[in-house]
Amino acid sequence: MSRAWQALRALRQRLLGPAKELVGTDQFGNKYYRVPKHESRAGQIIPERRFVEAVNREAYQYQIGDFPAEWEAWIRKKREDPPTIEEILRNENYREEMKHKVKDVSEKDKLLQAKEYEEGLVAEPSHTQVKGHASAPYYGKKEPSQDPTSTANTFQPGAWMPPGSGSSQNK
Repeated sequence: MSRAWQALRALRQRLLGPAKELVGTDQFGNKYYRVPKHESRAGQIIPERRFVEAVNREAYQYQIGDFPAEWEAWIRKKREDPPTIEEILRNENYREEMKHKVKDVSEKDKLLQAKEYEEGLVAEPSHTQVKGHASAPYYGKKEPSQDPTSTANTFQPGAWMPPGSGSSQNK
């Protein structure tokens, strides 16, 4: 390189900072970049910055799974080196294998539970329905009825109001 070119490059880096470097791409076509640690014009140290340019996406359209976990870990600086394609494929195969194993264990567990219910070894789970709202004073209990109820030592007055009493009558 000529001295003039080197001087222009040094001046550009001093004024604007270093250019972004392409680190890699993933199987979806997303491109991952880094801007190395550098010193600003004012002498301030700017730490390394990592970012992704997503394919055909706006920032608000990101969803879980749009970026491989390995690349996301690199962007968040949880790992020093960017992932390789072999590593991503190996981890993807491992995740698929684990999904199948979990599915098999879940099916075996359901069959075992059904067998235990049939043999009477385990009681069937009871299905309770709680009516009302959690902020109601009678949440989880029977709702108050119009008629008074009494069983042994407990007495529940009804919600009945005599006609003509209360705020509905004009005074």
